Amino acid sequence: MTTPIPAPPALRPLPAPAPLPADALTGGLAFHRLVFARRRSGWWTPLVVGVLGVALYAAMLGVVLVGILAAAFADPAFAQRMMTLGQNIAFDLTDPFLIALTLGTIVLMLPAYVLASLIVNGRRVGLVSSAAGRLRWRWMLLCGAVAVVISLALSGVSALLPAEAVDSSGVVPPDQNPQLLATLVVLLLLIPFQAAAEEYVFRGYLQQAIGRWLRHPAFAILLPVPLFVLGHLYDPLGQASVAVFAIAAGWLTWRTGGLEAAIALHVVNNLLAFLLALAGLGDVNDSSPGVASFFWSLIVIGAYTGAVEWMFRRGTLGRTLVLTPPAPAPHAAVALAPPVGPPAPAAD
Repeated sequence: MTTPIPAPPALRPLPAPAPLPADALTGGLAFHRLVFARRRSGWWTPLVVGVLGVALYAAMLGVVLVGILAAAFADPAFAQRMMTLGQNIAFDLTDPFLIALTLGTIVLMLPAYVLASLIVNGRRVGLVSSAAGRLRWRWMLLCGAVAVVISLALSGVSALLPAEAVDSSGVVPPDQNPQLLATLVVLLLLIPFQAAAEEYVFRGYLQQAIGRWLRHPAFAILLPVPLFVLGHLYDPLGQASVAVFAIAAGWLTWRTGGLEAAIALHVVNNLLAFLLALAGLGDVNDSSPGVASFFWSLIVIGAYTGAVEWMFRRGTLGRTLVLTPPAPAPHAAVALAPPVGPPAPAAD
């Protein structure tokens, strides 16, 4: 009695890898196109990252809210403070806890986005920061130093000019702020993360999402601007200043291949505004900055952008990422399983 020898299984070709875009092989992927260097880069991935990021952010806020409600039930005075915050969205420099809470809810956008990108797009999550696959700390600190010098120098010049008539009712003199030191510590600790979180969302996620669908950088730079502007409650002139900032930050991100220059400018701008307010020299809640402030803001942004461009041209910092097409496998085939059926009858 013999058993027939089964036929060898049929072979089928392995699926070919998705073709890389032309700019990935020639010239390299600019910042807004870096999603093509991730493990998953389908057209749907930006949408899923956005939905998942919002869900994660809402979950984090939920945890914070549960903690606040628990504290409010335990302390009626604390509940009253929370009601004040809900009725008037403003920065109270005499209350470091509310400052930390307000800034902290913005900071949570950063881990929510990075985690969502890691889950959806897979490995090389560092590409959300720059074409180098990481945050380039030395470059960011250099840009931050330049932003400090330019901001302080131009602020000193503006102090010599006739000042605009402004409403000083919201200014708290330092000698009337019993929480001055605590508020200062909170600002120094949280503003860098708050500014970075906004840059990762508005210049990081949105630029790379748009760049997945539209190749020209102008779309990635300009389309997120209205969303960034709507997040700032200023008058039309103030929102125009925010729009200029957003355009400059978007261009710097594309030009230098990473978020570092935009983060540095954002951190210095926010820190300077809060520190001046803490010193009694401004109102951080002022929604009408005035014509002079608008033009000074343009000068600061223009000077900083020019200085970063000059430094970038003189340096060796890379701004794009060139990919190597995957080599075809030598045996690009897999065996098909034989059909399942009743065993063959044995021969007599």
